[in-house]
Amino acid sequence: MFKIIRSKCCGLDVHKTWIYACIGIADSNSRVDYKQARFSSFSKGLKQLSEWLAKYGCTEVCMESSGKYWIPVFNVLETTCDVTLAHPKYTKPQKGNKTDRKDAMWICDLFMCGMIKRSFIPPADIRELRELVRYRTKLTNMITGEKNRALNCLTVSNLKLDDVFSDVFGKTSSSIIQFMLDNPGVYFDVKPFIDSRCKTPVEEIQAAVDGAMSPAHAVKLRECMSHIDQLESHKRMVEEDILRLAAPYESELALIRTVPGLNSNPMTAIAILSEVGADMSVFPTAKHLVSWAGCCPRNDQSAKKIKSTRISRAGVYLKPLLVQVANALIKSKHHPEFRERYRKLKARRGHKKAIIAICRMLLTAIWNVLSKAEPYSPAGYLSDHQVTEVRTLTQKQALNLLKSRGYVITDEESA
Repeated sequence: MFKIIRSKCCGLDVHKTWIYACIGIADSNSRVDYKQARFSSFSKGLKQLSEWLAKYGCTEVCMESSGKYWIPVFNVLETTCDVTLAHPKYTKPQKGNKTDRKDAMWICDLFMCGMIKRSFIPPADIRELRELVRYRTKLTNMITGEKNRALNCLTVSNLKLDDVFSDVFGKTSSSIIQFMLDNPGVYFDVKPFIDSRCKTPVEEIQAAVDGAMSPAHAVKLRECMSHIDQLESHKRMVEEDILRLAAPYESELALIRTVPGLNSNPMTAIAILSEVGADMSVFPTAKHLVSWAGCCPRNDQSAKKIKSTRISRAGVYLKPLLVQVANALIKSKHHPEFRERYRKLKARRGHKKAIIAICRMLLTAIWNVLSKAEPYSPAGYLSDHQVTEVRTLTQKQALNLLKSRGYVITDEESA
């Protein structure tokens, strides 16, 4: 029998239309009395749920994160109760003889015995900032998709603008495309459209536009270009609101921008702040932050056999951003601590595992600068660590060690 940690708590089984609630009240002899009810997920039902919890004096509530349906419930109850949001893997009941009311009772029992881990939920202002930053990411992906479709129209029409321009949607290329859409099938001179900074010869650009675009592809390309302009306008408006919401956290953002790779684009630091928050006390150590972001190996071992070390799927918005920053850092000569660690790990484990290790370094640096309120310093990575013990290797072990680190062993005569 498990020890009861909470004498009075509530478990919620949240669905789209209905919410099943179960309050467990334990006496001094560990006997539990259950109070169950069902509420509508409309605003009126959520108010009735809050009043029902207040009637029994229950201030500790636990529910699992089921899609987006838990968010309105959390917003209503967080003002009066201590709400714990749990991952479904911690609240999964046994198969068979399963109903919604029993699910709520099962969540209540697990929460009462302290067997549920609390998920990290940032404050309301950080959640609003996160919502807009994630929407900006979606807009960026939509713009990229439309650009790919427009580029496909140019490719099938044998218009080789991507061979002569580094940016097909830049000023010069866009003006050429717009002229071809307004004047289909007309031969024209590209020299008036070329910007003075363009380094590609005029003859190559003239040869690149010698193609034929069908009416269907012209319609598709025109709509793609119009849609790209609209998405860019929406993205700029969203960025203005993001900067307004991020203004109260300017000191935290200044600390984050001291970390290498996060000072070039102001939106990068804001995106990281919207995901991890500004208060690092919710993560006891940097390892907890790394684990929450899904950048650490899985601990899956049984019978002295390691089954898997794959990283989890957590941090679906944070992890791609960190990977982009890490790929840029390993090419920089200004930050040797990241480049040297990547070089050593890549020789043994490969590119992907080495990049995730660099992401762990970035998250550790972010946790330290926010928790200590100090700017980033590479001194800890660059300091020499003296060997505290002497190890003896055989000749074969020494050769294998050199080979594993990328050295090529040759004979003296041939060398």
